[in-house]
Amino acid sequence: MMDLAWLEQFPALSGLEDNAREILAKSARVVEAPIGAIGYREGGPCGAYVMRLSGRSRVYKMSASGREILLYRVGSGETCVITTTCLLGNSDYPASTIVEEPIKDVIIPSAAFNQLMIDSKVFRTFVMTNYGALISDLIVLLDEVAFHSLDARLAKLLLDEGADNVQKTHQQIADELGTAREVVSRQIKRLEQKGWVALGRGKVDLLDRAALTDLANT
Repeated sequence: MMDLAWLEQFPALSGLEDNAREILAKSARVVEAPIGAIGYREGGPCGAYVMRLSGRSRVYKMSASGREILLYRVGSGETCVITTTCLLGNSDYPASTIVEEPIKDVIIPSAAFNQLMIDSKVFRTFVMTNYGALISDLIVLLDEVAFHSLDARLAKLLLDEGADNVQKTHQQIADELGTAREVVSRQIKRLEQKGWVALGRGKVDLLDRAALTDLANT
């Protein structure tokens, strides 16, 4: 029987029913993975619900040409919306995920997940609340990709790092924006020429946050 002390990391499950706790104790397990590990690949089968205890992974979509775009990240205390979608729709993964910081997850097999969705109102509400929040995030991403210029999205990405020193290579930035490294390099060079950023090896220093904010809002 699994110790359920990990439930404390998910306050919304504090009122979980006794029968639901029994299902989790019998079926759930803890897994760990290092940086660089592949959590799942696009087209692969989905066999379990994932609840993140620690660490971080990124979920991304790869084009036929090999270009990658970041969809979202899954951190401590979060779940994966694509995994939820696949379990609810009995479908394969439409994207891939890779570990960025060593992760520790609680894995709930699909059969137990389906039983919990039927039997437990608390668990069902938890799943659908998280699902709805992450779908909203994906809609924001769609809005940014479809309606905002690349330079505005670049400015927003740099600002969202929350520091004046962004430790990312041009390739990493390109992957998150879903474009080519050369395109990002040209855009950042233009920002440098305006005096808004300064370039370093594997980093971008933000010099004029106000100007970048105005650009991000265009």
